[in-house]
Amino acid sequence: MDWIEERIMLRRMAVVLLLLLSLSLQSCGAISSNLMSYADNYDGYEFLYPTGWVPVKVEGGPDIVLHDLIEETENVSVIISDVPEGKTLAEIGSPSEVGYRLSKSAIAPPDSGRTAELINAEERSVNDVTYYLLEYAVKLPDQLRHNLTSVVVRRGQLFTFSLSSTEQRWEKVQDLFRKVVSSFSVY
Repeated sequence: MDWIEERIMLRRMAVVLLLLLSLSLQSCGAISSNLMSYADNYDGYEFLYPTGWVPVKVEGGPDIVLHDLIEETENVSVIISDVPEGKTLAEIGSPSEVGYRLSKSAIAPPDSGRTAELINAEERSVNDVTYYLLEYAVKLPDQLRHNLTSVVVRRGQLFTFSLSSTEQRWEKVQDLFRKVVSSFSVY
């Protein structure tokens, strides 16, 4: 093989390597591109949500509700409520205590026909702000559901970010939904 053929072969190899690198970078981008960003600058919070989810108006309900266009029972919501001035999340309770109280008051209140079991409760800190991440198994009269919730206290308000899915779909969507709940932040 002479030097011209070697040079052509090296150029072809370089083109193939660049093509493979380009394709692998595109597939990495596709993983993160299935999430959209939502920000409420008035109330001071933001989060990521899956592409294909749309806002739903709920009179007298949460600050925002989004649900999947196809799997309409999959949804995310933000509820903002007041807490006594100067009270921190830790002063309200530990992750397990807050998770238990939330299960009885918001997720499965009395006479709702629902029951909620707190599966996991943990604390995380982001930029010196404490968040509790809570996970529930929820039983409704006609189905089982899986809920992930992030709670935080900021500026005298309790922000409750909740994401819900049927238990049937949970295995398929749990990694994505954990990323969504972890993305919730207040400012």
